[in-house]
Amino acid sequence: MDSGFLYEAGSLLPPIGVGLLFWFTMRAILRADRREREAERQAERELRAQQGNSGEHPDAP
Repeated sequence: MDSGFLYEAGSLLPPIGVGLLFWFTMRAILRADRREREAERQAERELRAQQGNSGEHPDAP
């Protein structure tokens, strides 16, 4: 084998590493957003249930 092959194969490592770093970062952002939206929906459900039990109208001042 020619030593040029090792240089060519080694030159692919940085783009692959950056691609993996980007993928993990985007995955973490999307998962955090999904959890935040679920927590917001849960809080909204609890608020509506609490307002329903007290007899208040949600749009009342």
